[in-house]
Amino acid sequence: MTNTTMPERNNEGFLEDARDWTEDVAATIAAEDGMELTEKHWEIIEFLRSFYKEHEISPPSNRLFVKAVKEALGEDRGNSIYLMRLFPGTPAKTACRIAGLPRPTNCL
Repeated sequence: MTNTTMPERNNEGFLEDARDWTEDVAATIAAEDGMELTEKHWEIIEFLRSFYKEHEISPPSNRLFVKAVKEALGEDRGNSIYLMRLFPGTPAKTACRIAGLPRPTNCL
């Protein structure tokens, strides 16, 4: 990573201000989870950021996250197994945190 200072985050690691996000910040947050971002991760991150820009919210649950990915990117990417492999744990929550977006409202 190149000289990036981390923006302010809450106790769950979500950025306090989504406008502070950069690709370097995403890579740092992912590395904290032991993840190295690939092209497949970036595709989902970019999808989430455009979803947020359009709707002004993060997908509110895993189910709606999977459905939105399926509608935008097709069934091969819009399924929970694919997304769990990329973003272990709770995919919507993990992916939104890395994408610099607010915590999904219905994710535990």
